Amino acid sequence: MSIFDTFLNWKVFVQTLPLLLSGLTTTLTLGVTAIILGFIGGLVLALLRLYANSPLKQIAVAYIDILRSIPILVLLVVIYYALPFVGLRLSPFGAAASALSLVSAAYSAEIFRAGIEAVPKGQFEAARALGLSPWRRMSDVVLPQALRIVIPPITSNSINVMKDTALASVVAMPDLLKQATQAQALAANPTPLISAAVIYILLLMPLVRLVGVFEKRLAVRGR
Repeated sequence: MSIFDTFLNWKVFVQTLPLLLSGLTTTLTLGVTAIILGFIGGLVLALLRLYANSPLKQIAVAYIDILRSIPILVLLVVIYYALPFVGLRLSPFGAAASALSLVSAAYSAEIFRAGIEAVPKGQFEAARALGLSPWRRMSDVVLPQALRIVIPPITSNSINVMKDTALASVVAMPDLLKQATQAQALAANPTPLISAAVIYILLLMPLVRLVGVFEKRLAVRGR
């Protein structure tokens, strides 16, 4: 048997393609959900860390430090298998989206904090001199500039979230990796796993290149 029959079997690929596409849909839904929730949560945490009163600031710092220290796989297992003991049972999708969003928010918070702190202090002072309220200073002056600064690292974080969706297979969620593993077992051939790897590359490679484009543009503007 040749390497093509074993790892790149076209007949097996065609037979398992519907299962892989079904898993890809689940992976994309989970990834986009976690990225959006992590983005919103990270922005709120960053603002709390920078501008809230002391108790809320300390809670935000503790959350960020703890969630950045926990492996996502451990958090996912705890959410899915431990929470039912306290009366909270989540679906595999809910557990995976929660774990990925909670961790993504912690990383996003540090990215947003760095972006806000990178805005020149003169911008804060000019907005204050114009008599803008604290909310309008942040929403109209500071955040638009900070968001442009954090686009590359936020995109990198989104790529990591999308890759981490593969961990959802441990709670029996039918994502791309889970479906590929199942197809591999049914076909007794590793072609579905190789196909899943190719799909991940085709999905994430454009985002990786996009980060490079953003970084080059920011470098040109910074000169």
